Amino acid sequence: MWKRLPCTTFTGKCLTISGQKAIFDAYAVWRYIVKTYKLIVVSVLVAGFLLTSCGPNTAVVRRMQALEEGVDSPTTIEELSEAIGKYQHRIEDVLNADIRIGIWYKILATRYLDNKMYGKALENFRTATEYYPTNQNLFYYVGVCAGYMAKSSLDYELTGTNRDQLRYYELAESAYLRAIELEPRYVRALYGLSVLYVFELSRSDDALPYLEKIMEIEKRNLDAMFVYARALYETGSYDEAVDVYDRIIGETRDDGTKKRAEENKAFVLGQAYE
Repeated sequence: MWKRLPCTTFTGKCLTISGQKAIFDAYAVWRYIVKTYKLIVVSVLVAGFLLTSCGPNTAVVRRMQALEEGVDSPTTIEELSEAIGKYQHRIEDVLNADIRIGIWYKILATRYLDNKMYGKALENFRTATEYYPTNQNLFYYVGVCAGYMAKSSLDYELTGTNRDQLRYYELAESAYLRAIELEPRYVRALYGLSVLYVFELSRSDDALPYLEKIMEIEKRNLDAMFVYARALYETGSYDEAVDVYDRIIGETRDDGTKKRAEENKAFVLGQAYE
């Protein structure tokens, strides 16, 4: 015979030891499930926040470290000394986290660029510059992507002014200029800016100094020489343009390139002596 115990407050009924044990076990299991569920929800929310954040975000890392170390907003000398001692070994963790995130943005942007998804590439290159604000390559690629986005922008509302295109061209120009500011002999940025000025913005005068800089750095850069000759022609320097085409004809071993230079030279001469 089981010994009867006083009524429990959990059920409001009198139970045997066996019955009480079963209810206790079930209650323990229920509490474990609730606790586990809460941990899962918190983990998912934190992971989702970290993955969907678009900008530099080490605040979460620092907050987690504060909770772990038990030091937050120190003010007194003792608290500051204690915080320094506890956080000294954490500095590298935060730095490495930022480095990894910056690299991932660069890789992601490059993948988008390879797939000609220039809008997405532009967003990620821009974010990468927040981690590496002195990396000339990132600003060069911002210029490239902005140039492509400008070409694809249309005046959908038929306002007569394509503001999106102008905005992207301005972004491309400023990005190339920033890359050149960081590395004055950065030929790709010099070339990209020159192409933008000559072929997109009708500002050949502005392109000439950058093209001449390329000629100083890479005397046999045929692509830049073609743009240089075009800029000279656009500014009315026909004889100088012809000289550049003659240089291309003398330098190149490619029949197609030579033919193109000869045709352009003939066109310039025709315009000069009309």
